[in-house]
Amino acid sequence: MAETNIEPTLASLSERLRVLHRQTRETPLFNPVFQLSLDISRKLESGELGIAALAGLVDELEAQSLDARAMRLRTLLAPRKAEERLSALAETGDDFERFRTQWEHPHMHAVFTAHPTFLLSPQQSEAVAGAVAEGGEAETDGEREKPDITLRYEHDRAMAALANAQEARDRIVSAVLREAQKAYPDRWTELQPLPFRFASWVGYDMDGRTDIKWYTSIAFRLAEKAERLGRYAASLEAIDSSHALVATLRAAQDRAQRSAEEFAGDLSDPKDLSQAANRLTADHPDKLLSLAPLIDCLESEAAESDSDRAIALRTLFAAMRADGLGMGWIHFRVNAKQLHNAIRTRLGDAADIDLSSRGAIAALRELLANVAPQSANFASLAVESSTAVRQFLAMAQILKHIDSDAPIRMLVAECEQPSTVLAALYFAKLFGIADKVDVSPLFETETALEHGGRFLDLLLAEPDYQAYARERGRVAIQTGFSDAGRFVGQIPASLAIERLQGRLAEAMSANGLTDVAALIFDTHGEGMGRGAHPSSFEDRIEWALSPWAQRRFARASIMLEPEASFQGGDGYLLFATPQIALATLTQIVTYSPAHTDADVPTDPFYRRTDLSLDFYRAIKDHQREHLESRTYSRAITAFGLGLLNETGSRKSRRQSDINADREMSLRQIRAIPHNAILQQLGYPVNIIAGVGSAAESNIEEIGALLSESPRGRQIMRLVRASNALASIKTVAAFGELFNSAYWASRPYRGTEPHLAQACEALAEYLIKDDRNGVFRRLASRLRVDALKLHRLFDLVPDDEPHPERESVRRAIGVLQAVRLALLQHMFLKVVSVPAFSRANDISRTDVLEMVFTLRVDEALAQLRRAFPTSFPRKGDFALDEAGEYPVGAGEGYAAIRENYIDPIEQAYALCLRISTAIANEFGAHG
Repeated sequence: MAETNIEPTLASLSERLRVLHRQTRETPLFNPVFQLSLDISRKLESGELGIAALAGLVDELEAQSLDARAMRLRTLLAPRKAEERLSALAETGDDFERFRTQWEHPHMHAVFTAHPTFLLSPQQSEAVAGAVAEGGEAETDGEREKPDITLRYEHDRAMAALANAQEARDRIVSAVLREAQKAYPDRWTELQPLPFRFASWVGYDMDGRTDIKWYTSIAFRLAEKAERLGRYAASLEAIDSSHALVATLRAAQDRAQRSAEEFAGDLSDPKDLSQAANRLTADHPDKLLSLAPLIDCLESEAAESDSDRAIALRTLFAAMRADGLGMGWIHFRVNAKQLHNAIRTRLGDAADIDLSSRGAIAALRELLANVAPQSANFASLAVESSTAVRQFLAMAQILKHIDSDAPIRMLVAECEQPSTVLAALYFAKLFGIADKVDVSPLFETETALEHGGRFLDLLLAEPDYQAYARERGRVAIQTGFSDAGRFVGQIPASLAIERLQGRLAEAMSANGLTDVAALIFDTHGEGMGRGAHPSSFEDRIEWALSPWAQRRFARASIMLEPEASFQGGDGYLLFATPQIALATLTQIVTYSPAHTDADVPTDPFYRRTDLSLDFYRAIKDHQREHLESRTYSRAITAFGLGLLNETGSRKSRRQSDINADREMSLRQIRAIPHNAILQQLGYPVNIIAGVGSAAESNIEEIGALLSESPRGRQIMRLVRASNALASIKTVAAFGELFNSAYWASRPYRGTEPHLAQACEALAEYLIKDDRNGVFRRLASRLRVDALKLHRLFDLVPDDEPHPERESVRRAIGVLQAVRLALLQHMFLKVVSVPAFSRANDISRTDVLEMVFTLRVDEALAQLRRAFPTSFPRKGDFALDEAGEYPVGAGEGYAAIRENYIDPIEQAYALCLRISTAIANEFGAHG
C-alpha cells in the first residue's frame, strides 16, 4: 500500500482532496471524499494519527468555519456602512407629509422566536459578532462548553437581542427627529416616529409543548415588564437623573420584578398561587398598567425643552409607544386541533359537526351573536384543562394586570378552515379581549397553501370577522417557509406563499376591507432551506414578500404591515450587538415594502404563466416524489438525528424502541432538523432538486424567461448559492459506511491485518443492510437531476460569480472526510467490544445498531452498564482474615473502557463539532 503523505491540517487535506478530485476524470465512480476519509482512517487506526491530533484539526476547521460565518454575515449586513445608510435614510426633502409617512408606520415587525437554532455557544456567538463588527477573525478563548439550552436560556438570549434592537431603533428615531427638526422647524414636533415594532413568542408558544406552564408565561411577561421599565428609567436618568418619573418607573419595576419571581416558582399549590395572584391583582400606587399618562407628561415636557433634550425625550416616548410595558409585543401560539377540541364543548348538539362545513360556520355565527363576556381570575386559569382556553385566559390576565396597552397576537398553527379563526374569535369575545387580540392563521402545509385563497375568501366575507378586523385595524395572517419548504420544496413554497399573499389582497378588496391594514407575518429562518435568501438583504426581504405581492397591496391601496421572524440563536446573531442591530435595521429600511412602486411593469415571470406555472408545478411534483420515496426517507433517517447537536429546549429526539430509526417517518422530523440533516449529508435536496428536471422539456424558453425576469434571476441566485455548497459525492460517501464489500475488502491482501477481525465482523453484519443501496440510489437520482440543472445554469447568467467557492467546497469536503473517518473509527471500535450478556432486553446487536444510527449516548450507557469500572473492591474492606481471591478483578473492564468505549465517545464528540462547522459553512443550522 503506497504511503499517503497527509498532515492533520486544513491546508494538507484540502490539497489532497484537490488531487483526488482529478481521478474522477479517469474513474467516474471514484469518490474523492470517501477516499480522503479512508486515508485519514488508515492513519488513525494504525496509531500514526491520534484522536488528540484530530481534535487539533477540528479546532482549526471549527475556527475557519466561524470566520466563514462571520464573513457571510458581514457581507449581508455591511455594518461599517450602517451610519452612512442611516444618514441617507434620514434625509428629509421638501415634503413633510411624505417624510412622516416614511417614518410613522413600521417598516417591519421583527419577531424573536425560540426556534431550536441555538447551535453556537455564547462564546462562539460573541466571537462571530466581534468579527462581523470589526472585520477580523472570529477569535474564541478555546472554551467550548455549551450551557444547557433551557427555556430560560432561550428567553434570556431573546431579551438580550431585543435590548440591542431597541437601542438601534432609538438611534434611528433620534437621527430622524434631528433631521426633521432642521428641515421642518415649525412641524417637526408633529412627527411620531415608529420605524419598527418588536415582538417575541419565547415562553408563550405552547404548540407541541408540555413544559410551559401557564404561570411560566405570566412570569416571563412580568420579568419582561420589569426589564423594560428598568431600561426606560435608565434612559430617563441619562436625560435627567433627578427627573420625577424616574422614581415612578423604578417603583413599578420593583413591583413587577417581585411578582415575576413569585410566578416563576411552582404554583401548583392553591395557597401559593393565591398569594402570588392576590399580590399581583391588588391595587397599589406602584402598579403601572399603562404608559399613556407618562407619555403625555413627557410629551408636554418635550414641547417646552431645548433642542437636544426635546429629541431625547421624544426618542424615549417613541420607544414607550412602540413597546408598551414589555420588551416588545408577545405572540401566543396554539394548534388548530386544540381550538377545535375547545369549541366543540360549546356547540351543544352540534359538537360532532364537521368544522370544515358550512353548517359549522352557521353554528359559530350563532355562538358569536350570543356570546356574553365572562370575567375570569387566576383560579379560572388554574382549573382550566383546555390548552386553548388557558391561552385566552392567560392573555386576559396579562391585559388586565400587567399591560393594558400592548395588543397580543394569537397564532394558530395548522389552520386550514375559516371556522378555526371564528372559534378563536369566540373565545376572545368570551373573555372580553377581542379588541386587544389579533388572531392570525398560519399557512404552511401543502393543503393550507393550496386552498388558502378559498379560505381567505370565506373568512373575510363573514360579517363577524369584518367587524372584528375593523375594530383591530388589521387582517393578520402568518406564512411558514420552514414546513412549506420541507413538504413542497423551498422554491415552490415561496411561489405558493406569494400567490397566497396576492389572494389576501384580492379578498380584502372584494370584501371592502381596504380601510384596514394587512399584517403578513412571514416566518422564515436563517437557512436557505427555510426561506432566508443569502445573496443580499434585498433578496432576503423580497423572498419572503415579493415585489409582485407588495404591488398587489399597493395597487389596492391597502396598508401593508410586513412582519418577519428572527429565529433562535441564528436569528439573534443579526442583533448580537447594538451596532450589528443598527446594520440590520437600516438594511431593512433600505429595502422595505414601504418603497414599493405600484407602477412598475409586470415581471415576465408573472406574464408568461404558461411557462412559469408549469415550471413551479414540475419542481413541486419532483419534490413530492422525493418526500414520498422510501429511498429518500430512509437516507434522511439513516442516522436518525445523530448527526445533529441539541439546539433547543424543545427536543427533536424522541424516545422510541431500538428499531425506531429504521422506520422513522419524515413527518416525525421537524422542519429545522430535516434541513439540518440535508446540510450534514451534503446536499440541500429541498432547494436544488427538481429545478433542472422541471426545465428539461422546454429548457431554452425557460432559460430565457429566468434570464429576463427579476424574480427568475432571484430564484436562480438561491439555487446557485445552495448548489455551491452541495456535493453528491458526499451523499454517496455516507452510503459506503454501510457497504459490506468495502469492509470485507479493506484488510484484503494483508494491508491492515490488525483490522481484519473487526472488518470481517462489520462486513458480515452489513450484508443484509439496505443503507448502502439507499444512498447509491439517492445519489444517482440527484446526479441525473444535477446534469439537467447545469444545462440550465449555462443559459442563465451567474449574477454572483465567486471564485473562492471551490475553496469553500473543499473545506466542507475536508470536514465531511474527517467525520467519515471518525464514524469508521466508531464502527470498528463498537464491533470489537467483547460479547456481553443481554440485559433490559438490550443485546450486543442492539448496541451495534445504536452506534450505526448514531444513538451514541444510549449505546455508551449500555456499554458502561455491561462493563462497569466502579464497584466494590477487596481493598474497600478492613478485614483481619487474609484472602487471595480474586486477583486483578476489574482491570479488564477498565481496559475495555479505555480501548473501546472512551474512543467512541471522543470520536462522536468530534463528529458533533464537525456538524457545527458544516452548519457554519452553510450559514445557519437547518
